[in-house]
Amino acid sequence: MGLKEKYHEYQRPILGMASVIGLILLWEFTLTYLIPVDPFFFTKPSLIGTAFREQLSGERLWHDLAISSRAFIWGFSLSVIVGIPLGAVMGWRRRVEYTLDPLLTALYASPLVALAPLLIIFFGVGLLGKAVLVFLLAVFPFIFNTSAGVKSADPLLINVVRSFGGKELDLYLKVILPGTFPYIVAGTRLAIGRGLVGIIVGEFYAASEGIGFAIQNYGDTYRLPDMFVGIIVLSAIAVALTELLRKAELMVAPWRAGEEIR
Repeated sequence: MGLKEKYHEYQRPILGMASVIGLILLWEFTLTYLIPVDPFFFTKPSLIGTAFREQLSGERLWHDLAISSRAFIWGFSLSVIVGIPLGAVMGWRRRVEYTLDPLLTALYASPLVALAPLLIIFFGVGLLGKAVLVFLLAVFPFIFNTSAGVKSADPLLINVVRSFGGKELDLYLKVILPGTFPYIVAGTRLAIGRGLVGIIVGEFYAASEGIGFAIQNYGDTYRLPDMFVGIIVLSAIAVALTELLRKAELMVAPWRAGEEIR
């Protein structure tokens, strides 16, 4: 394998890490030499790194992540179970789309985050309340992206399957699902970010533990390096989940690998 081929294979992590490192260096240099800022009002990567090492050596960070991950997994899993089948039916059955699309669009455009206190009051301050909030924020990308993917199915392939006596199940498994998979992946990437927002907002309003509660608590007490640790950890989790999703997409749909080469 030549140097050019190796670069094409690893250019994604190389360029990604370069952008992150560049941002960190610029952040540190700016706040240290160009615009010195009192650490009480803002922080810089060197202080965040120190706080991160301290939190890694303790148990609080891992405990908060474990608490938040349970609500995220439950809410996100339910959004997958509900969103993908519902989106597929909406994309395949026009009457279903006409019936549900106005309602779902209105809900999607509504400020669900602002309704978080009501949801917490109704469903409780525990696991259920946070999982419901994650579900409501994450389900819509699955619904709309899956619906768009189903509607983009090639009519020629559909007619071929039908001409050979294929049934509805054959259409879904052999034509619609493979063609819709890239749309589902795109929806999942959006849903991950929205689901993490749901966790943070839910724990802001009513929680005594969890990563969202820790971020709010550190912010209220002006422990900014510790607050940024939680924010960066959530960002890293989102990046890791997205990268795992990309790997899964290439395993399930290997023909997509060629589309990433530019």
